[in-house]
Amino acid sequence: MCMILSAPAIAAAALGSLQIPLQQPLTEETSQFSKIPSLGFGTWNLDKTNASEAVSAALHAGYRHLDCATAYGNQKEVGKGIAHGLKSLNLKRSDIWVTSKLWNDHHDPTLVEEAITQTLHDLGLAYLDLWLMHWPVGNAPDTGKTHLDYLAAWHAMEKVHQSGRVRNIGVSNFSPTQLKDIIDHSDTKPSVHQFEVHPYLPQSKWIKYQQELGISVTAYSPFANTNPTYTPSKGDPPFLLTNFDMLAVAAKSGCTTAQVALAWGMSRGYNVIPKSSHVNHIKENFGALDCHLEKEDLKRIDEISKKHLKRFNNPSKGYGIKLFDGLEDA
Repeated sequence: MCMILSAPAIAAAALGSLQIPLQQPLTEETSQFSKIPSLGFGTWNLDKTNASEAVSAALHAGYRHLDCATAYGNQKEVGKGIAHGLKSLNLKRSDIWVTSKLWNDHHDPTLVEEAITQTLHDLGLAYLDLWLMHWPVGNAPDTGKTHLDYLAAWHAMEKVHQSGRVRNIGVSNFSPTQLKDIIDHSDTKPSVHQFEVHPYLPQSKWIKYQQELGISVTAYSPFANTNPTYTPSKGDPPFLLTNFDMLAVAAKSGCTTAQVALAWGMSRGYNVIPKSSHVNHIKENFGALDCHLEKEDLKRIDEISKKHLKRFNNPSKGYGIKLFDGLEDA
């Protein structure tokens, strides 16, 4: 495995000399992937100033699954990082899996086509491996008020899927009722459901239900409250990566707590998408693929939520809509 990129400065210098305009999308007719890679690289909260370098560093570290979104506001920079990483590693577009997401302000079926066109342009790609509906809510075009809105948008996404510009479509942050609604009233079942999962929010029954339906699960925020976006509140559990049980398992296994968190997630049959802008952490997280946990270690981590059960990403109050109805810590 190549470790060409040893420091952010090297990547930045190389990116500065790269001449691949985003208007010339990277195209391939086929993909090597029959399913989404288990360990991905998340781009949520990656600052525009170093998003390109971080994405290129991730590809050099070995990641072949990138998770993006319109709402992250950095897809042009992510696209530059993809272009640099592929060129410097002599990889083809079909060697990586790229996910993006439809944002709430484009749920109107007449705007979905515009959304995918802009996403592909920003990323410099001809197609996505996966396009998710970010939330089951939309913003009214006249007032901007948020409301439940997903069926019509999903049907419009189905048409995009049929066009071949997205290879798979899925959802994110849906409740059981909303997921059933999509399945019962559509021709295309979501191939992937992305939602928050970590030892403080294991969602075991919900994950099993998806798997029984043949829907893959992607876990975001695998490090729980280590994400700086989550404002600490009274009564919060300790940071996951400093949790006593996590530290104990890490010491026993010879892994870092970050690697333990990721290995635990992958052992449960879903894929995880850690994010970091630091090259050392990017490489460390990728090392989770070599972190082997014993059954008693996995069980010990399973027990953590009995002491601390916490969902950190819940914009129900801001949206004025109850989300995650029927799920843990809704």
